[in-house]
Amino acid sequence: MAAEQLAGRGRSAKAHQEPPALEERQLTLVEHLEELRRVVLVSLIAWVVASAAAFVFNHQLIWVLERPLHLALSHTHSPFGQHVVVTSPIEGLSIPFKVAAAAGVVLSLPITVWQIWTFVSPGLRRSERSLAFPFIFGTLFFFALGGLFAYFILPVGLTFLATFLGGNAVYLPDLNAYLTFLALVVLIFGVTFEMPVVLCTLGAVGILSSAKLRRWRKAAYFVIVGVALVVTPGADPFTPTFLSVALILLYEGSILAVAHGLRR
Repeated sequence: MAAEQLAGRGRSAKAHQEPPALEERQLTLVEHLEELRRVVLVSLIAWVVASAAAFVFNHQLIWVLERPLHLALSHTHSPFGQHVVVTSPIEGLSIPFKVAAAAGVVLSLPITVWQIWTFVSPGLRRSERSLAFPFIFGTLFFFALGGLFAYFILPVGLTFLATFLGGNAVYLPDLNAYLTFLALVVLIFGVTFEMPVVLCTLGAVGILSSAKLRRWRKAAYFVIVGVALVVTPGADPFTPTFLSVALILLYEGSILAVAHGLRR
């Protein structure tokens, strides 16, 4: 009878235990390398397929990317209209390939992120996995938000730069240089828009609190404005202003998220 009671208690204790975590799975070094090779191979295949699909629509993609520049050129009254130039014989071919490759990275990103997640998640604790998913989702969301914001405010800065000399010069932009400039602006806005993700993650692990963020508000505003002035590549006053205002709003939103969402 006593043995049966002990066995019943053992079964009851096991029933209340959580299922074994993924991190308990032990992999050898060779198995880790095999998993890594699978992740790289699947991600590379996804990028190649997405790039090939994007190349089919390269004219439409380039038109979309040129749209901010066309809006700026419409204010210049240039005798060349909204045309852009290429200055190298190979740019007519290299630019579509570059655009397709960049679009392939964006289009294949969900598959790449998922593959990376399947590789690293077995090594995470349950609490770490609960933070990892919102961190990944937030990172992708705010980077895309920053890139879109840059795309839509870019015509303002481009118009200022294109019309600053007035009738003393004709602005005839080089397509390759413009696309490089556009990619840089989108990258800068996308990276700086990750600020809420960083602040909320630090709040979730207990390093930051809403009270600290409120105390640091004035200093944070000063840093935000300084960073916006330094990192924006254009010489116009509008792009850093838009970036500063957006980051200040994101900072205030982070305070609310830490205070009400995380209760810190």
